[in-house]
Amino acid sequence: MKSLLISYLSKALKILAVIAFACLSTGVNAQELQAKVTVNSQRVATTIDKKIFTTLQTQLQNFLNSRKWTKDVYQANEKIECAFLLNIEGAIEPNVYNASLTIQAARPVYNSTYKAALINYMDKNVTFRYTEFQPIEFNESRVQGTDPLVSNLTAVFAYWTNVILGFDYTSFSPKGGEEYFEKARNIVNNAPDNRNIAGWKAFDGQRNRYWLTTNLLDARFNVINDVIYNYYRNGLDKMYEDEAASRTAILDVLTQLQNFNQENPNTMILQFLMEGKAQELINIYKKADPSEKQRASAILSKIDISNTDLYKSSLK
Repeated sequence: MKSLLISYLSKALKILAVIAFACLSTGVNAQELQAKVTVNSQRVATTIDKKIFTTLQTQLQNFLNSRKWTKDVYQANEKIECAFLLNIEGAIEPNVYNASLTIQAARPVYNSTYKAALINYMDKNVTFRYTEFQPIEFNESRVQGTDPLVSNLTAVFAYWTNVILGFDYTSFSPKGGEEYFEKARNIVNNAPDNRNIAGWKAFDGQRNRYWLTTNLLDARFNVINDVIYNYYRNGLDKMYEDEAASRTAILDVLTQLQNFNQENPNTMILQFLMEGKAQELINIYKKADPSEKQRASAILSKIDISNTDLYKSSLK
């Protein structure tokens, strides 16, 4: 009886520690991110205690929001809004899980309440080991850690955090996010290695973490940095003062992407940039004159093929 009581008290103290740490992360310790993490364990077998995933969710959110990711000082209203949905598909062995991770991030548009999507992507290859209250840690100098399956979880989250930062900085300043894309590439180059881990290598597929950072940092693809900056800073941010000029600027961006795609077909970065942008672009060009609307529809149908029918029906 005494041993059971001690065990119960020990577990209760751990839970209180996690909750207290999470509370701190939403207060004065908050850094660059305003991240919301959701862990969905509906597909996990009923023999596994689902409470551990609630603990994991709290720990991951605290990890993202309390860590200092840049050298800059962020005000509360400058924090980057982002969401991470870790959808656990099942356990492949005790305490080892396969999952997908959906990443969404947005940035405010100048003189507007509108938040424009920076990233909307699903990473389908997240395999990790987790036991309840296991420390959630990441070391840039030792990405692999001591257990690749334990380290892979934080490596994936750190990778996507740096990609988010890279896109956010670039959307405000030309090539402003290159430092964070380099940090993401460093994680790729030193990623945990295990037969169950995927997404970090060229041969893992054509759409993964390796190819995204390779595309973002390839000198031949420098136009992508211009595309990101001009779309947000010279396009969306200037909608308030001159809507017609902003549409023209965004059309120039779309033309750049069309030319890029003709010279470099089937790159991951093009698909990545267009993910979740269809409705935003339709709303932008619905008010355009017929010739500009037709030109936008023609280009969008070529660079975002999966939404061709939507563009043709919405931008008549």
